[in-house]
Amino acid sequence: MKKGRKELQVVGDRVLVKPEEGETRTQVGLILPPGAVDKDAVQSGRVVAVGPGTPLPPLDSEDSEPWKAPRGDGRYLPLQVGVGDVAVFFRKAAVEIQFEGEKFLVVPHAAMLVVVRESRVPDRMPDKI
Repeated sequence: MKKGRKELQVVGDRVLVKPEEGETRTQVGLILPPGAVDKDAVQSGRVVAVGPGTPLPPLDSEDSEPWKAPRGDGRYLPLQVGVGDVAVFFRKAAVEIQFEGEKFLVVPHAAMLVVVRESRVPDRMPDKI
């Protein structure tokens, strides 16, 4: 994620989330104190960036010697969550960071409970098939 001249890069199987603020009012209009909102075990937010995924071991080769420098960028198991999704995750697993004055949460992929994704089905059929 770029902001100005700086870039925030997520590593491994972590996800960068812009948290949604907790509801401070009930459906009947009662205002909840901050302590009541903070006690929730789960939180949600919009996914802003994702890491490359879970690192996988290199493919075995005939001359695999552990002291040699690894070739290539490595292999990763991709994550199920994508940029733009709304993720629901365990609040205690998230780490809060500040980047360019904005609050974000870094959440491990394993702490994700569900992902809400908008339908990627086109609104209309293409003119030519």
